[in-house]
Amino acid sequence: MTVWIMRRPEDDIAAELAGSSGPLARVRLAVKDNVDVGGVPTTAACPEYAYLPEHDAPVVAALRGAGAVFVGKTNLDQFATGLVGTRSPYGAVSDSRRPEYISGGSSSGSAVAVATGQADIGIGTDTAGSGRVPAGLQGIVGIKPTVGVISTEGVVPACESYDCVTIFARTLDTANAAMAAMGSAVGPRSWPTNTRLAAPPQPTVAIPSELPALDETWRNAFHAAVERLRAIGATIVEIDLAPFLAAAKLLYEGALVSERYAATGEFIDANPEAALDPTVAQIISNARDIPAHWLVRDRAEVQRLRREAMISLAGADALLVPTAPLHPTIEQVAADPIGVNAAMGTYTNFCNLFDLCGVAVPAGTAGDAQFGVTVLARAFDDAVAFDIAAMVTGDAVGQDVWPAASTLSHELAVFGAHLKGGPLEFQLTDLGARWIGPVRTAPKYRMAALHTTPPKPGLTRSEEDGVSIGGEIWRLSPAALGTFLAQLPEPMLLGKVECDDGLWRTGFGCDGAAARAGTDISEYGSWPAAIAAGAVG
Repeated sequence: MTVWIMRRPEDDIAAELAGSSGPLARVRLAVKDNVDVGGVPTTAACPEYAYLPEHDAPVVAALRGAGAVFVGKTNLDQFATGLVGTRSPYGAVSDSRRPEYISGGSSSGSAVAVATGQADIGIGTDTAGSGRVPAGLQGIVGIKPTVGVISTEGVVPACESYDCVTIFARTLDTANAAMAAMGSAVGPRSWPTNTRLAAPPQPTVAIPSELPALDETWRNAFHAAVERLRAIGATIVEIDLAPFLAAAKLLYEGALVSERYAATGEFIDANPEAALDPTVAQIISNARDIPAHWLVRDRAEVQRLRREAMISLAGADALLVPTAPLHPTIEQVAADPIGVNAAMGTYTNFCNLFDLCGVAVPAGTAGDAQFGVTVLARAFDDAVAFDIAAMVTGDAVGQDVWPAASTLSHELAVFGAHLKGGPLEFQLTDLGARWIGPVRTAPKYRMAALHTTPPKPGLTRSEEDGVSIGGEIWRLSPAALGTFLAQLPEPMLLGKVECDDGLWRTGFGCDGAAARAGTDISEYGSWPAAIAAGAVG
């Protein structure tokens, strides 16, 4: 299947795996060969282009620093130009299950290495869908972060304004752990102070009102994924995909492709005898003489279409689309390399142009083919996309979804109506807060049932006769915590609460006079226990 351009000896890999440590210990890492690994040639699938980097790209260094073991460089569509996986002098990368079919590209080798178990995680890149299309066709997970939050230093550019580094894995858990590690390779964009750290418990998800290029079998598979979301309480709304599709065409058919010439065009022009894929060379060379004012015009058109598209998404937390509209054979691609490739990008090309993040996940099979869907969300809503993707697959999601580890956030200890399932939980989830888990105070607190509507507990510190009180921890962005504090009604207060693990966390307290006027319920040890015992009126 020509997955590898370079692979380390198995004995070397085994020795390093045995001695690895960290959160990604014994995880085998495949690296797309347009991403630098120190001391290993980077070819971008063109032998004559190869250079020898001294250092790992920051994303590779981050993963290896977390314990992942580099196993080799993987094949790709040359210069990351394509969504098919066949445009390489090293050979076409075929589907992991059906060798006459394409793997999807351009991150073909990394996706197939993961799908076949030759690697546990794979680095890909994504400009037009290269970190999502292969995931969909290979039945694995692909995470494409918000543009700019992860470093692209040490990556051969395709369209530098829109390039992202991505992760492939067989499960959401593994992909999340890899993204959490890779997130330390920070890019030029910072997470905003109002970053949402979780999806709402019952999100609103938009879907296309029309599904171009999908046959009946794939339509049925897509609607089955939609119904899984609806069954767990998601609100489904239909939108017109026209502005998204119009922008998708601009990525290759308009002047934006001139960025590809800026990246590698001079090399192609100067090396006509190099092992150049003819389709790739044609696409890039044809962009050489595009007038600058066309690029300005098309970028303005992208922004106009983006505004139109975002209006249609108003009120929705995410957009669910098929990852790819079809799974062609290698022969079909050879017969129509431009047309088939364009069709493959129907639901992906607009993503980076519109500054969306995405999580591609398996969604069953359609006939003999793997079928996948992608959850797309607004810039910096990476945790929202991840959570909704987990709702599609039915996977449990832990507290440490990767963007939360990469952003400035605060823990909030709650003890009453804001507990998970409580009547005021929505005040936290509406702010994108993430539930972390249970907590108990140090044995230095008293709790009273306050005379409020709805009833609330009041927590006060008591060194003399305090007990340990049970509660929960939520994580919020700084702006969300500020908004929450501004809306806090009297007599409630926010301050530092000492927990039984020795940490002091921001938490709920109340005015001492209000607590004294209430009913002491400390003996029950928590607000839910007091309610269950009938001690709260």
